[in-house]
Amino acid sequence: MALIAQNHLQYIIEIAIIIQMAVIFILNLAPMGLNLILLLAMIVAAGFALMFGVDALFLFIPGFTHSEFTHPYGPLALLAVVTIMAAIPMMKKSGINTRSLQIYMGGIILFITIVGGLMHRSFLLLWLFGLFIGFFIISKSFRQKSVFTIRRIALVIVAALVAFGSLEVLSRVLDMSVLSPLLRLSRIENYATASIQMVIKNTTLLGHQLGSCYWGDACLGGSDGYISLPVNLITLFGLPFPIFYGILVTKKDVIDYMLPGIFGMAFDFGYLFLVFLLGWCIFVMYAGFRVLRIYRERRENGDKGCLGREALLIGSLTAFIAQGTIGLFLMNRSINGTALLTFLLLSALVVGHVVLVKRN
Repeated sequence: MALIAQNHLQYIIEIAIIIQMAVIFILNLAPMGLNLILLLAMIVAAGFALMFGVDALFLFIPGFTHSEFTHPYGPLALLAVVTIMAAIPMMKKSGINTRSLQIYMGGIILFITIVGGLMHRSFLLLWLFGLFIGFFIISKSFRQKSVFTIRRIALVIVAALVAFGSLEVLSRVLDMSVLSPLLRLSRIENYATASIQMVIKNTTLLGHQLGSCYWGDACLGGSDGYISLPVNLITLFGLPFPIFYGILVTKKDVIDYMLPGIFGMAFDFGYLFLVFLLGWCIFVMYAGFRVLRIYRERRENGDKGCLGREALLIGSLTAFIAQGTIGLFLMNRSINGTALLTFLLLSALVVGHVVLVKRN
C-alpha cells in the first residue's frame, strides 16, 4: 500500500521514476546507431507536423474542435527536428550527401512554424527559442563557426514581429479572436496580477493555505490538482485525486494559463518543491552538457559508436531546455498536464545517458 500514491505530487514522482528507469533500460539495450535514430526522428517529425497541421486546419472548418496538440507535444517535435539537425554534420563528415535531408528538415521546420504559430503563440516562442538553442549547441559540439550574427538575429526578430503582426491581421480579417496575439496579451494583463497576488499571499513551504484553492473548505493545502499529470492517466487507475473537469478548468486557468510554471509549482506543492525542481533542472542541464562533451571527445578520436546517442542527446537536451524555460518562466500550461509527462520524458532522455557513460 505504501507504493500507491496518495496525492498528485507523489504520483508525479512515481511516474517520473518509472519513466527514468524505462529510458535507462532502453538506452542501454536498444540499438542506437545514427541511421536508426535519424530514421525515427524523421518519422516522428513528420508525424507531429501532420498532427499539428490537421489541428490547425480544424480552426477554419465549422463543426470541428481543435485540441492544441502543440502544448503537450511541441517539445517532442522540437526533439525530433533538432536530432535531425545534429545528424547532418555527422553525415557530412562521413562524405554523405545531405542535400535532400536538409530540404526535408527545412520543410518540416517551416511547416511546423506556420501551423504551430496559428495554434498558439506560446508554442511559437518555444519553437523559435528551441531552434536557437539547438543551433547554438550544434555549432559548439561540432566546432563550427557560429551561425548567429547581428544581421541574422535582427532578421529573426523582424520575422517574429511580422509573424505576430500577420496573426493579428488574420484574426481581424477572419473575425477569429482565437488567433489574436493581442487578445492573449490583454487576458494576461487583466488576470495575471490577481493570480500572482493569490499565489504569493497563500503559498507555503509545503503547499498553500487551507481554503485558498477552488475547493474551499475541501482544500487539501497542497496537491489540489492545479499541477497534475493527464486526467486519463489518473482516472485509468481510479486514483481519488481532485481533478478539474469541464467548466472547472476556468478555475484552474488562473494558474495554468495566466502564470509561469514557477508560480503554479510553488502554489500547489510549496516553495521547497520549487527549489528542488529548479535544482533538478540545473542538474539535468549540467549532466547533459557533461555527457555531450564526452561524446564529442569520442567522436573526434574516431569512435563512431556514439553518433546516434550524441544526436539524440542534443535533441533531448535542446527540447528540455526550451520547454523548461517557457513552461517555468512564461506559461504554466507548457509544463502541465500531458506537457508535464513530456517534460518528465525529456528529463529522463537526458539523464539516461549518464548511466551509459558510466557503463562504458
